[in-house]
Amino acid sequence: MIVSYSQEAPLSEAVVKTFDGQHPCKLCKQIARGKQSEKKSEYKFELSKLEFPYAPVSFIFCAPSSFREVRAGDETADLLTSAPPAPPPRGFLA
Repeated sequence: MIVSYSQEAPLSEAVVKTFDGQHPCKLCKQIARGKQSEKKSEYKFELSKLEFPYAPVSFIFCAPSSFREVRAGDETADLLTSAPPAPPPRGFLA
């Protein structure tokens, strides 16, 4: 709409006409007609607070009768025992 209005008037007036709501385009008019013909919902949806009855809960912690300790493998220790790569890596400045 700005393009078509700017052909008749300066750009500043075209922008005002486009967004002032007084000069609706065909699409705006169609949308307004669609909104008017929209049916209202027959069902009224009411938000209400959810209420839950209080139910006391007792938590009892029971330790297992037996357990097994599982250790994670230490992979970095294996790297320290191996020899460095041969030949040694070259430096950037060498």
